[in-house]
Amino acid sequence: DISIKEAIHILYVKHIGSIVIVDKEKKCKGIFTERDAIRVVASDVPLSKPLKEVMTTNLQTIEKGATFAEAKNIMKSHNIRHLPVTDKQGHLIGLLSFRTILDEVHDIKSVKP
Repeated sequence: DISIKEAIHILYVKHIGSIVIVDKEKKCKGIFTERDAIRVVASDVPLSKPLKEVMTTNLQTIEKGATFAEAKNIMKSHNIRHLPVTDKQGHLIGLLSFRTILDEVHDIKSVKP
């Protein structure tokens, strides 16, 4: 259980855009993103509050093996930039960012036959 301030510090120090919160079984319970940090700071929420009180809990996930098109559609329809990747049991195994998708699409388009 970390505070909002600690979570923002992690985002900053590690140069990452989100933190996925998992339970003991590695199942996704929430996500805290740069957008959440801005919302919290702009709303004058005390940064000493536990992260679990402000994290997004109705997060979208995608199963390993899904296509980039499926991931892009989920991200676009839910207006999100970070998508936790899970195994069939719902355990977190990775995180897909919109930047990753853009980079992959760019790499594919730049390959010349």
